[in-house]
Amino acid sequence: MIVVAGEALIDLVPQPGCGPLAPLTPKRGGGPYNTAVALGRLGRRTAFLSRLSYDAFGQELLNGLQAAGVDISLVQRGEEPTTLAAAALGPDGSAGYSFYVNGTADRLFTAPADLPNGTRAMAFGTCSLVLEPGASAYEELLHRAHAVGVCTMLDPNIRPGLIPDAEAYRARFRSWLPSTSLVKVSDDDAEWLGGDPKSWLEQGPSAVILTHGGQGLSAFLPAGEVSVPGVRVTVADTIGAGDTVNAALLHRLAEHGALSGEAMAALDEPQWQDVLGFAARAAAITVSRAGAEPPFAHELR
Repeated sequence: MIVVAGEALIDLVPQPGCGPLAPLTPKRGGGPYNTAVALGRLGRRTAFLSRLSYDAFGQELLNGLQAAGVDISLVQRGEEPTTLAAAALGPDGSAGYSFYVNGTADRLFTAPADLPNGTRAMAFGTCSLVLEPGASAYEELLHRAHAVGVCTMLDPNIRPGLIPDAEAYRARFRSWLPSTSLVKVSDDDAEWLGGDPKSWLEQGPSAVILTHGGQGLSAFLPAGEVSVPGVRVTVADTIGAGDTVNAALLHRLAEHGALSGEAMAALDEPQWQDVLGFAARAAAITVSRAGAEPPFAHELR
């Protein structure tokens, strides 16, 4: 089982071509949530670990998980409202966000005493690693999972507007690396975090994946670098693209029997090209559709 830990929220997506006051359509979202849904749609046994509101948005988020076949037994509930993220789309479909997070349910997540039996990998990221007090609970879970041999994936998915102290966050990010098997960042994330992503390999991860938008993906590995090009499609928007990459990487690594740091390091170049190419194809399908709508397994066969 792969457990995805982190926030679920509602994206408010503007209708295209209607200007800055365009009507907003609510869409299920949140980086970890999208990753869990994408894994479920790929047919991978997946559980979601978070805290959802009892409000109507929270119920819709729960419904989306169940529709994708994701195990919801680990989901905590609360009376607080659901986090909202208002998206602003650029001419190229890229998305920026304004977040409404004060007093929302997912911030009050508490770490469970035990991980589910059969947990092979855990994925962490985005707002859940910034917003306290939940951030410290997820951080504790990351270190605890790694200590018992679980493969851990980290996608910081930087949202600068939510980070009050950039240098403190960068230091915190570096403190996570020894407990992380696989790091995935975008070019923008890497630039914001500073330093050379290749150097992160010296601090713990077995692989660092760098995404280049429509230009493809690269993997930095102890043995060198592997890259694949992007897949050309007409872009509706980029919402959920990076989250789809997370899910596709974990799914394909699982198919290669490589959900551990040691097994990842043992993959050869053609195997990494297969993993990265699968992720590129999956992300291309997501960006061709409005909102975070990752592909199903049959669409990638």
